[in-house]
Amino acid sequence: MTAAAGYDAVAIAREFALSGEVASAVPYGSGHINDTFKVEITADNGPSRFVLQRINQNVFRRPDELMANVERVCAHAYARLKRAGTPDAERRTLRLIPTRPGRAWHVDANGNRWRCYHFIEGATGHDIVLSAEQAYAAAKAFGAFQSLLSDLPGGRLHETIPDFHHTPSRFARFQQALAKDSHGRAASSVAEIAFALARAQEVGVIVDALRDGSLPERVTHNDTKLNNVLLDDVTQEGVCVIDLDTVMPGSALYDFGDLVRTSTSPAAEDETDLSKVRMQLPMFEALVRGYLESASGFLTPKEKSFLPFAGKLITFEIGLRFLTDWLEGDTYFKIKRPTHNLERTRTQFKLVESIEAQLPAMQALVDRA
Repeated sequence: MTAAAGYDAVAIAREFALSGEVASAVPYGSGHINDTFKVEITADNGPSRFVLQRINQNVFRRPDELMANVERVCAHAYARLKRAGTPDAERRTLRLIPTRPGRAWHVDANGNRWRCYHFIEGATGHDIVLSAEQAYAAAKAFGAFQSLLSDLPGGRLHETIPDFHHTPSRFARFQQALAKDSHGRAASSVAEIAFALARAQEVGVIVDALRDGSLPERVTHNDTKLNNVLLDDVTQEGVCVIDLDTVMPGSALYDFGDLVRTSTSPAAEDETDLSKVRMQLPMFEALVRGYLESASGFLTPKEKSFLPFAGKLITFEIGLRFLTDWLEGDTYFKIKRPTHNLERTRTQFKLVESIEAQLPAMQALVDRA
C-alpha cells in the first residue's frame, strides 16, 4: 500500500500491460491535481520505469472524455513523429501503456480512473526558469506540440473542463465567491479584490475575438507551465510536453500567455517575497523566439500581435482563480499552508503589474520578430 496517497499503487500498476514485475510505486512529481507515482519494473532485460496517475475526478468531472482526448492526442503526435522520421520519437511525446484487456485506462473498484505512461528518461521538469535558453527551449517545445496537433483528425476534442480559459466566466465565479464570502475571507484580501475588480473590462478580449472569428480556435494544451515540458538533462532542449488533461479546443494565446506567466519571473508562483517577482524582458524575448520558431507557420498576424497581452491576461486569470479558490475555502488547488492560495494570488497580481509596466517594450519585441 502506498500510504501517502491512500492507494495500493503497486496493485493498480499490475493492471497494465507492463513487461516485468512491479517492484515499487512511489509518489512522484509536484502536481497540484492528480495523484502521480513512479513505477519501477524489474525484468530479464533490466529495470524500467513508468508513470502511473490517478485522475482527480473532483476536478475532472468527465474522466472518460478526458482520457479519450489523451488517447487521440498521444496516438496522433507519435504517428506524426514517426512519419517524419524523428530519431527519438519515443521521447518526444507521451505514450500510453494499455491495460491488460487493451484499454487506454483502468477503472478500479471505487470508480477511479488510472493511466500509465512510458517514463521519459534523461529529461526533467523545472518549476522556475533558470535561463533565457531554458525559456526558449520550453516555448519551442510547446509551439512544436501545437504544430503536431494542427491537423488532428476526428473533429473537436472534448472540453474536459468547460470554459477552462474563459476569463469572463472565471471573473463571474470570482464575483459570486466574493458576494457569498462563505468563509469570511474577503476582509483579509481587500487589496487583491480591488486589483481584480479594476481590470474587469479586459477579461473578454480573447473570448470575444474567438467568438467573432477574428482569432481562430486551435487544439491547445491550456496549462503551459514550465514544469509541463521536460527538458533534456544534458542539452536542455525541450523534449516532451506532459500533463495533457486540459488539451482541448482553445486559443494559441492561452498557451503562450501561460508561458509568460511561468517563465519570465525568477520567482515561484507562490513566492511570498514579492520583491522577487518581476517580468524579465530577456526571458520574454526568448519565449517569443522559441515559440515563433516552431509555431509561426500556422499562427495568424493577429495571434502574433496579441502575444504580449496574452501574457498579462493569463497571469491575471490564474491569479483570479487562486483568489476565487481562497474565497471559496480552498476546494480546487492543493495547499500546503492555510494562506497558500492568497499568497499565490499576490504573486500573480504582482507579475501582472510588472507586465503592464513593460507592455510597450514587449509589443516592440513581437513586432520586430
